[in-house]
Amino acid sequence: MMLNKLYARRDRVAKMRRTVDVGWVMKAPKAGVVWYEPEPFRQNVPESPDAKSVQKCPGAIDFDSRHFVVKCPYDLHLRLTRSPDGKPQLLNVQGANSAIRSSVMSQIMLMHPQSEWRHPDRPLLQFVTPYVFISDEPVWINQLPPYLDYLKTPRPGLMISGRFPIHIWPRPFMWAFEWHDTTQDLILRRGEPWFYVRFETQDPTQNVRIFEAERTKELEDYMQSVLDVSNYTNRTYSLFRQAENRRPERLLVKKS
Repeated sequence: MMLNKLYARRDRVAKMRRTVDVGWVMKAPKAGVVWYEPEPFRQNVPESPDAKSVQKCPGAIDFDSRHFVVKCPYDLHLRLTRSPDGKPQLLNVQGANSAIRSSVMSQIMLMHPQSEWRHPDRPLLQFVTPYVFISDEPVWINQLPPYLDYLKTPRPGLMISGRFPIHIWPRPFMWAFEWHDTTQDLILRRGEPWFYVRFETQDPTQNVRIFEAERTKELEDYMQSVLDVSNYTNRTYSLFRQAENRRPERLLVKKS
């Protein structure tokens, strides 16, 4: 009986594709060229002739290879200050020398009202990004802080991570930051790792291949149906089944 189950499992695994395709598109109507394309994570370390070196550990190699990097598009230096009535507010330290015009700051980021913070002393910032990931197979995406990279200037808080199914919920990412040490400035540098994405498939041995996807009419219409639903309900996960029922059979088309 045990052998029959083992053989049946081997047959199921053998029939599964070894690679799952994931596409990305950018919903960036303005200044789209400032955004980097997602790319596979690579350790910037020299080769080692030692067969037992960390660089040649299969477990470490497999772990690293399942991360994809999204780089920061901004050079930005922010400081937390207080208004005369004691309310927290942001100061663009570089002022007139900032790479980002003050007139567009409110378009790329916001500070959440204090009632929405997880902790009364930890301000919550949110940056808008244009990245949308999509798959025609069941795939969940994880948004993670860049913990495999060493940043020269540590960020004074935590990135808020998230997880959702991209095959039925293709929505733009946000970069949310919880500011723990408010005595330290938040410094973002263009080209530094901003966050990682990692994918979960039905078979954990499968590899993921990512590429730029076409923004077809079917994909655009479907993305619009799930866009900004959090403004209308607190239970977005409860909408997954309804969204799946309305999903076209095929959404992922590789960009030519």
